[in-house]
Amino acid sequence: MTSLWVGELVRLRGVEPEDWEPLHAYDANTHDARRAGRILPPRSAAGQREWAQQLALKDSENDKMMLTIESLADRAPIGLISTGMADYHAGRFQYGITIGNQHQGRGYGTEAVRLLLGYMFGERRFHKCESGVWAFNDASIALHRKLGFTEEGRLRDHEFFAGRHHDMVMFGMLAAEFADRHPFPREI
Repeated sequence: MTSLWVGELVRLRGVEPEDWEPLHAYDANTHDARRAGRILPPRSAAGQREWAQQLALKDSENDKMMLTIESLADRAPIGLISTGMADYHAGRFQYGITIGNQHQGRGYGTEAVRLLLGYMFGERRFHKCESGVWAFNDASIALHRKLGFTEEGRLRDHEFFAGRHHDMVMFGMLAAEFADRHPFPREI
């Protein structure tokens, strides 16, 4: 059996209640949170369990979803990928991704984004994907360029955290650009 949600390194799946523990560890890593742009107050283990339980029971609605990125090597949750801000009239959506610090640099994020975009472009018929990246996040900027995203602009002093304002680099990819680099599989 093949699945469009499974690659060579990762599988995208719904958040399960037992995912709370590794996600709780990611939230506690303020270095990762700072790279994502926001440090939130600590969440209790009970609060994290409840959050994961609610996500596990929630259906995706209006193409807004949050999925666990699971390593195929050890079946462990290594991050999250989400979609949102779907504009059906214009045919565009936004996505976000976070990978635990100890799992970065192994190709997991690249494959997870490819799997997600394959679904959103190839099954949901979206025309464009947009993503915002903090200007200081060199790894995420490199990921977007590697995947074929085009830098479309910069929002100056867009968000405030870590004692100052930061720029956000805006990236976009069209469905045709994705298909040229990552052909959709043809199933019979």
